[in-house]
Amino acid sequence: MSAEIEPFARLAVALAIGLLVGVERGWKRREIEEGQRVAGLRTYALIGLIGGVVGYLGQDGAYWLIGLVFIGLAIASATAYVVTTRAGHDFGITSETAAMATFLFAALAGVGQIALASAAAIVMAMLLGYKERLHGMLDVLRREELTAGLKLLLISVVLLPMLPDRGYGPWDALNPYVIWLMVVLIAGISFFGYIAIRVFGASRGIIFGGLFGGMASSTATTLAFARIGAREPVLSPVLAAGILLACGAMIARMMAVATLIHAPLFESLWLPALLLLGATLAPVGFYLMSGLSRKPAEGEEALIRNPMELKSALLFGGLLALIMLLGKALSEWAGDAGLWALAAASGLADVDAITLSLARMSEQDISLQVATVGIVIAAGANSLVKGGMALSIGGRPLGFRVLLPLAAGSVLALTAAFATHFTG
Repeated sequence: MSAEIEPFARLAVALAIGLLVGVERGWKRREIEEGQRVAGLRTYALIGLIGGVVGYLGQDGAYWLIGLVFIGLAIASATAYVVTTRAGHDFGITSETAAMATFLFAALAGVGQIALASAAAIVMAMLLGYKERLHGMLDVLRREELTAGLKLLLISVVLLPMLPDRGYGPWDALNPYVIWLMVVLIAGISFFGYIAIRVFGASRGIIFGGLFGGMASSTATTLAFARIGAREPVLSPVLAAGILLACGAMIARMMAVATLIHAPLFESLWLPALLLLGATLAPVGFYLMSGLSRKPAEGEEALIRNPMELKSALLFGGLLALIMLLGKALSEWAGDAGLWALAAASGLADVDAITLSLARMSEQDISLQVATVGIVIAAGANSLVKGGMALSIGGRPLGFRVLLPLAAGSVLALTAAFATHFTG
C-alpha cells in the first residue's frame, strides 16, 4: 500500500468499525423512538472516525492525545448513563462500554494496526449480537459446570506456566511441564466433549450421546450403554451403534493427540488407525437401520456427568509419569518388546496416557515405527476391553455386535503396524 493511500485506508477502517458497532446497536434498539437513544448509527460512526483521526495524529509518540480524548468520551458516556437512568430507561452500561471500545479499536486502526483492530471489532460485535444466546447459556449452566471450567483454567493458565520445563529423575525421564501439559490436554478434551453433550442434549438420542460421549470417555460411554442394554435388550442394535461411534471418536482423538505431540507420527500411524476406524464403524449404518426408530432408554442420562475433577486429573498425571518412567526404563533394559508389553498393559485401562508417552518418546528416544506399534497395541487392547465389557454387562445381543468389529479392526490395525515396522 502506497504512503499516500495508507492514511485514507486507516480512517476508512476506523469508520467501518464505528458503522459495524452502530448497525448492531441501532438494530438492537430499533424499537426506541428517534431522539430517545443515547447513541445510534451516526454516533458510533463518528466515534470510530474520531478514534481513527486521533490515533493517526498520536502515532508519533503523542499517545497522550488518545488518552485525553478517551477520558473526554468516558465522561460523556458517564453523563449519558446518569441521564438515561434518571429518565427510567435501561440501567445497563453495554452501549456506553461499546462506545469507548469502538473509540479504542478505531484508534488502533489509526496507528496502523488494521488487522488487530478489525478482528477485535468483529469479536465485540458478535458478543453484542449474541446477547440472548449468551444469557441463555447462563440460564442452563450448572454450578458444577462453572466450577469445572474454572478448574480447567486453574490447571492450564495458572499452574502450567509455573512448572519447570526440564527432565528430573532417572534418565531425566520426568518433565513436570510436559506431564502437566498432557494432563491439561486430556482434561480439555474431556471437558469440551462434556459440553458438547450438554449443548446437543442427551434427549437427542443414543447416537449423539455415543459420538460426543466418546470425545470425553469411550470407556465410560460403553459402560453406560452396556447397562442400558442389560435392562433393554431390544435397544441392542442402536446401543451397539452408539458404542462403536464412541470407539471411533476415541480412535480419532488418539490420532489427533499423537499427531499434535509429534507430527511425523501421522505418516506411520494413519493406515493402522484408518483400518481400526473403518472396521469399527463399518456395521454402524446397518445397526442404525435396524434399531434407530425406537426411543432411547431413560438410562441415556447416565452419560451426562461432569468430567473435570482435579482428583482425576492428578491421578492421570501420576499414571502418565509412571508410564513415562517405565517406558524409558523398559526401553533401556528390554528394548522394543518391553515398550510394547507396557503399551498392552496400559491400553487395558487407558489409551491416552500411553499414546502421549510414546508420542513424546518418538521425538528423541525411539523410532516412529516402534511408537506406532505401541500406540496401535494400546488401542487394540483397549478396544477388546470395551468389547468384553459390552458382552459381559450388556449381554450377548449387544456384546457380539460390539466385540466382533472391534476385534476385527484390532487385528487389521496390528497387522498393518507390524508390517510397517518390519518392512520399514
